[in-house]
Amino acid sequence: ARLTLVPETFALDHNFPNPFNPETTIRYAIPEASQVRLIVYNVLGQEVTRLVDKDQVPGFYTLRWDGKDTFGRGVASGVYLYKIQATGETQRFSQIHKMLLLK
Repeated sequence: ARLTLVPETFALDHNFPNPFNPETTIRYAIPEASQVRLIVYNVLGQEVTRLVDKDQVPGFYTLRWDGKDTFGRGVASGVYLYKIQATGETQRFSQIHKMLLLK
């Protein structure tokens, strides 16, 4: 029998490494089927790139951000925010963390 691990709660972990160059890893957990958005913003609150924007099944997820914007251009050194918004059948979740890109 295969063991499937499903998280009990929504979670957004701190990225690692942080500070980072050239890329960083972000992990998050979804306990129920949800519409998930994970967006990177600059300190002015402007969207830099959308790492996730889709329906996802329950589970643990890992993704990388390569320090590029939506158009594939490298972004400047500095502080960036990443925000997850997940809307499930019974719960909503939103959380923001800071990360630092050092070139």
